[in-house]
Amino acid sequence: MPQIANNAAAGPERPVRSSAKLFLCGDVMLGRGIDQILANPGDPHLYERHVRSATTYVELAERINGPIPRKVDDAYVWGDALAELDREAPDARIINLETSITTSLSLAPKGINYKMNPANIGCLAAARVSCCVLANNHVLDWDEPGLVETLDTLRHAGLAYAGAGLDADEAAAPAVIELAGGGRVLVIGFALETSGVPASWAAGAYKPGVNLLADVSARSLAQIARSVEAMKQPGDLAVASIHWGGNWGYEVPTEERALAHALIDVAGFDVVHGHSSHHPKPIEIHDGRLILMDAATSSPTMRESQATRSFAVGLR
Repeated sequence: MPQIANNAAAGPERPVRSSAKLFLCGDVMLGRGIDQILANPGDPHLYERHVRSATTYVELAERINGPIPRKVDDAYVWGDALAELDREAPDARIINLETSITTSLSLAPKGINYKMNPANIGCLAAARVSCCVLANNHVLDWDEPGLVETLDTLRHAGLAYAGAGLDADEAAAPAVIELAGGGRVLVIGFALETSGVPASWAAGAYKPGVNLLADVSARSLAQIARSVEAMKQPGDLAVASIHWGGNWGYEVPTEERALAHALIDVAGFDVVHGHSSHHPKPIEIHDGRLILMDAATSSPTMRESQATRSFAVGLR
């Protein structure tokens, strides 16, 4: 676990921790068969080319693994991951939530649409998630009504989110996680079109949507840097959680690595938390700061264990 010295000058009234341990998780999918075995299964109807009911995914899993219980408790779908998380005891748990939480029927025409019944929100609370990053290519699977309901459900459950909002300002705003013993984790979610997020999903002045990074020009990075500088206090850790690239494939494009470096060198982030590929990709320490090109996936399926990815990182 990389340990980094804290170079911040703390004020007398603000305690500063020397480090924090973060759980950084990739794409969490709680729809389809997962939603169907929880206590409050939603409408199972799907609009996929080959599968028309979410219950089919449960049946397929049962063919391989044997009977799967229904109406399970909120913790069930995380399997052994919860015990591992408790053992690691991270100070903050940050996930990319790639599932709408809605009953909306306003289908986005994209072929694969994920949603979980809002009545099953307890499964996120069971994992004691600190922040759900929503800047991804599934949060608007059920159009703006689905996004608005997702935001409302998370807010009412007391779960922080970043990367999407009712307008551009909210989508770009950080989720603020207060750490025991002083300091904060500030999470800003970004999405790139390379991950399948259409330009039409970008949040606007009066339009719900995601925090879409339309370009990586010097001007855009300078604007991000100003935002980070304005919000960051001594003892804070700034995390750029970014959805980029396609599914599968281990190649790291030169452009993504350059952007990761710029988010640290120019924008002032301490951690780059990448996701989208559905499997781990390279890890880099750049100027003493952590870059996860992809934090892998966590689609908890029928007691499947999830390997945790925790790092102790310095606060500055």
